[in-house]
Amino acid sequence: MSEEQVDVLIVGAGISGIGAAYHLQERCPGRSYAIAERRESSGGTWDFFRYPGIRSDSDMYTLGYSFRPWTDPKAIADGPSILKYVRATAEEYGIDRKIRYGLHVKRASWSSAESAWTVEALRVESGEVYRFRCNFLFMCSGYYNYDAGYTPDFEGVEDFRGEIVHPQKWTSDIAYEGKRVAVIGSGATAVTLVPELARKAAHVTMVQRSPTYMVSLPSVDPFATWSRRHFSSKVAYGLTRWKNVLLGILGFNFCRRWPEAAKRMLRRGLERHIRPGYDIDRHFTPPYNPWEQRMCLVPDSDFFDALNAGSVSIATDHIDRFTEKGLALRSGEELEADLIVTATGLDLQLMGGLELSVDGEKVEASESMTYKSMMFSDVPNLALSFGYTNASWTLKCDLTCEYVARLLNHMDAKGYTACIPRRVDPSVEIEPMLNLTSGYIMRSVDAFPKQGTKAPWRLYQNYVLDKLSIGLSSIEDESLEFSTRPRAAEPALGIPPEDSPGEEAAASVSLAR
Repeated sequence: MSEEQVDVLIVGAGISGIGAAYHLQERCPGRSYAIAERRESSGGTWDFFRYPGIRSDSDMYTLGYSFRPWTDPKAIADGPSILKYVRATAEEYGIDRKIRYGLHVKRASWSSAESAWTVEALRVESGEVYRFRCNFLFMCSGYYNYDAGYTPDFEGVEDFRGEIVHPQKWTSDIAYEGKRVAVIGSGATAVTLVPELARKAAHVTMVQRSPTYMVSLPSVDPFATWSRRHFSSKVAYGLTRWKNVLLGILGFNFCRRWPEAAKRMLRRGLERHIRPGYDIDRHFTPPYNPWEQRMCLVPDSDFFDALNAGSVSIATDHIDRFTEKGLALRSGEELEADLIVTATGLDLQLMGGLELSVDGEKVEASESMTYKSMMFSDVPNLALSFGYTNASWTLKCDLTCEYVARLLNHMDAKGYTACIPRRVDPSVEIEPMLNLTSGYIMRSVDAFPKQGTKAPWRLYQNYVLDKLSIGLSSIEDESLEFSTRPRAAEPALGIPPEDSPGEEAAASVSLAR
């Protein structure tokens, strides 16, 4: 068994983990860290998903890092460009040298006596146990199951004579050129896949049980282009980032407060892009209000252009069963296909399925409440990097990373070795952590921690409010309990304590300098 000792262990080398590492080494230069990555390459989502046309569904001025400007002209970027950006960031700041590849983190056990986590990972290739010892655990592993996506139990799947693939399992040898393709689903993955497949396929049909709200935006942001001509790349990036943040907040709140007006605006947008006479009511009018589920972005109207050209069609219906030739719909129609793509969603999984225990007691994360949407009640020295559901993922992750760095520096300055969120206000009521009604969220909401009805337990889903409550607020409040390692305990990583009287004299927080 191999063992490594660090102050902070980051789990995940995707866009969140690389960002966490940057903030940690820039703001807490005295602390050692390592990144445990399950796969043999960095990049997370942007390396893992390989389906045609994969791209961001957020603009890169807000999905990109706050500290490293996105300079590509395209605001809505393709997956390979984002992957290149993430890896270039890791290389530029030396973060890539801190990544330990091929380690699947399985268990983490906290010892109050030692003020330390013991984290067990399995080497993916050999199954050998690799152990980390750290004072702080920073989970940046995303929120979905890497092993499998979500696919409903369709009747008759075994009868279909063609090929069936979930986008999460897409490989380069899947052929679709000249074929009839059916894409099941109407979410962001389907809206991305359909126009890209239509470039080479004989025909693509998107089969949806119900429509999704869609909005078309240019892939190149005119304001960003103008800003780069007049300002430095850093200033231009900051201006565009804040412009998009504020417009995003305004749009989300407008949809939530005045849903009928929002529906009319979205409808007018569709009418500008879709050919006259098309049945917008049937195929593009969801049964819910705007932003009750995540809205789909259509860059440069590519989905609508393929629909207008006739290379794409939409079937709004329920699937009765799979047949030898394709799909039998509830309406009685049989949709023939050579390839069926089940873009039916993700299987959400908190912290990659990590097993947690504190002083020998198993922790059920679903029974905890999130402090500032990043730490768990009654769980010491652990933070979760979890992005927005109504805006770019990285916006929230940046705030979380900045807070964690401030927290660690505060603990260093005060001599604290542990920080535990405690629910001390009995008036705080419990609400679900995720507040959208999308199917992938509703299927998993019970497995996720809860949020509270009052700060600091409430998730605002608003970057400006979070900037105030997370980025600028005082570290110490009544909901955080700080402590030091008991003097009688053996030091976690072999650093001898100072000689001074008292059973609970403060010990050094830094564990591996």
